[in-house]
Amino acid sequence: MTRFIALRLARAVLTILLVVTFAFVVLRLSGDPAMQIMGPEASAEAMRAFRRAWGLDQPLFVQYLDYLQAIVQGQFGMSMRDGRPAISVVLQRIPATLAITLPALMLKLSVGIPAGVYAALHRNSWIDRAVMVTAVAGFTVPSFVLGLLLVLLFAVQLGWLPSGGDADWRGLVLPVVTLGIGGAAILARFTRSAMLEVLGQPYIRTASAKGVPWRKVVTSHALPNAAIPTVTILGFMVGTLIAGAVVVESVFAWPGVGRLLVVAVANRDLAVVQCILLLVAMTMVTSNLVVDFLYGFLDPRLRAKGAHA
Repeated sequence: MTRFIALRLARAVLTILLVVTFAFVVLRLSGDPAMQIMGPEASAEAMRAFRRAWGLDQPLFVQYLDYLQAIVQGQFGMSMRDGRPAISVVLQRIPATLAITLPALMLKLSVGIPAGVYAALHRNSWIDRAVMVTAVAGFTVPSFVLGLLLVLLFAVQLGWLPSGGDADWRGLVLPVVTLGIGGAAILARFTRSAMLEVLGQPYIRTASAKGVPWRKVVTSHALPNAAIPTVTILGFMVGTLIAGAVVVESVFAWPGVGRLLVVAVANRDLAVVQCILLLVAMTMVTSNLVVDFLYGFLDPRLRAKGAHA
């Protein structure tokens, strides 16, 4: 068990290091922040002073080592736009992002899993076909398209809800629904497939042949075993709570981390972009770690296999 945990932690650290390195290199090679922030009308001397002040005049490898050393010390740089610590700028936006992503996650769970289970228990019925058609439509329509359609219907045509912003609670509805529909569709499809696979196993038929009530067969035997593959999808959804909100926050002008990322990239605010990407990477890695540990708990065979990997 100790080796299982150590291996997963080592992979998590390596993943974060790779993400940090990739983000650092790509951001430095994609353009000159001095030109974007100072503007083309700035003098050459002002440009040099800006690069010197932010360490951009140093070789790329030196900048990278300084950045890694700062991260280890808990320093994530300063925003080039307003001079505040990048971590403060990002943390200020997190509550707004969680305000739409957490309810959206609850919507995915409360709709997707029951729909998938119900469709599997009524395989090849009109209910099953209706759920699957709806699920396919739900996860194939891009979130920005779905968001715009909801805005046209409920904000423009009906006038029931605002088209964006966070002025009151009604502004939450359309972003939450937009984020939730696609995830619920994916969960429904995967839950149905997992349930159908479990329901076809010999131990399910044996339990039914022994006279065990069908409700107990489903709740005590089928659902716990079908939960193992579903945990993977759920872990991915939890890991992408922040990254998955980028498009939706832009569509609905929601003042969260996703919209901040778009603005920071456009403004070449390197420290803020790097801080957000690091936060996203840590969220996804943590979620995957939890999923790995749940796998080891739910199925000891996977834990034993991981220990010998």
